[in-house]
Amino acid sequence: MKKIMLVEGMSCNHCVMAVTNALKEVEGVSNVDVNLDTKKVEVSGNDLVEEVLRDAVEEAGYDVVEIK
Repeated sequence: MKKIMLVEGMSCNHCVMAVTNALKEVEGVSNVDVNLDTKKVEVSGNDLVEEVLRDAVEEAGYDVVEIK
């Protein structure tokens, strides 16, 4: 299963690491790929729940605009 998230507020590699680490702590997440230029975050794993992914990113201090 794969989800694509559009995340606002990321501006540097520290932001990329913060979002990556927050998402990797979510149960079921196996891989996270963050593109700082496009603000897209690709999350792969099993039984991914959009609300849980959104909460993890927002708790890290970033805004989730969209999840596909």
